[in-house]
Amino acid sequence: MSLANDFRPKNLDEICGQKHIIAKDKALYKLIRGGEIPHLMFFGPAGSGKTTLAKVIANELNMEFYELDGTSLKVDEIRKILDKHKGTLLKPLIFIDEVHRLSKTQQEVLLIPMESGVATIIGASTENPYFVLSSGIRSRSMLFEFKPLTNDDLTELFNRVQNTLKFTTDNDAKNYLISSSAGDGRAMLNLLDYALKIDTNISLTTLKELRSHPLKDGVSSDDTHYDLASAMIKSLRGSDINASLYYAARLIDGGESADFIARRLVIFASEDIGNANPNALNLATNTLIAVGKIGYPEARIIIAQCVVYLASSPKSNSSYKAINEALDFVSNKPKLKIPNYLINTNPAKKDYLYPHDFGGWVKQNYTEIPLNFYHSKGIGFEKNLNDWHEALLNLDKQE
Repeated sequence: MSLANDFRPKNLDEICGQKHIIAKDKALYKLIRGGEIPHLMFFGPAGSGKTTLAKVIANELNMEFYELDGTSLKVDEIRKILDKHKGTLLKPLIFIDEVHRLSKTQQEVLLIPMESGVATIIGASTENPYFVLSSGIRSRSMLFEFKPLTNDDLTELFNRVQNTLKFTTDNDAKNYLISSSAGDGRAMLNLLDYALKIDTNISLTTLKELRSHPLKDGVSSDDTHYDLASAMIKSLRGSDINASLYYAARLIDGGESADFIARRLVIFASEDIGNANPNALNLATNTLIAVGKIGYPEARIIIAQCVVYLASSPKSNSSYKAINEALDFVSNKPKLKIPNYLINTNPAKKDYLYPHDFGGWVKQNYTEIPLNFYHSKGIGFEKNLNDWHEALLNLDKQE
């Protein structure tokens, strides 16, 4: 056995961290205590307690617990579990670690037991399920994000172990054990476990021989990956190539996935560059595809190329602002009636004017009242689009 297993919490009150999810006043805590939970998807960094909470839930609800691994799962394993419990009152809890590794077909197999309620499904992933799980899985689950354990959380866990095992250590060793674990409770306990096999008086020297450098995390330091990503995006928006590369390098050095970085670049290319340089979205999208197939270390080169291109491109958020204005209008104004001649099933469709029959454009109303959401800034290629659009609108004047 290991310390990570020996000191795994058995009930909700023993869990360190994740108070935003399982504090006594939180919804999930109340559901567990009430004895009835939805299907759950947990996502967050390693060692933050995803598997632990799943096992605690099984204990609290007296459910038979099955732990499967998404990297090697076979569909028959799920079917065997369901067959075993068929006709019984004991509903199984099926926990799938690395759930983002499931293929599309495997995810579809889960939909039937999730929908029928014959089993409770809990998935765990280090990836955001909004990007890696099907809409069917997401719509049948409640999603909860786990945060890296804070130093206070790890200190609480350390003290619990020390009070039980009665070993000794000095403050420098304790601080290094905690700070070098990057919010990963399992990593801290594993380091402590092997240090104790050497000596029950834990020294900083021993710890550094076992772990010469703090774990790289890119997430749980003072600058979280969201902060670093935000700084990168703001530097790109400000067209500062070197600052953009610096924050991208911080993310890469911190162990952030290439996919995470590339997705932010794709969003930026559309939100902040848009049609000022339409090719930016093409390059960013190809970057996302490429890094997913190549991975580190070479993915850093592709990311760098994209970062330099995006920082150097002209900037416009005209399209971003336009869709926000349109959505605001749709949400807060009465719905506009679609003109009858635009509806294929309406006899009035005979009155629709086919633009190609008029040289590419003809005056015609497409909404019952005029709308004005888009305001071009005329930056970069947007100016070309303005000229094209203006030329279209002037076709009838040229006849």
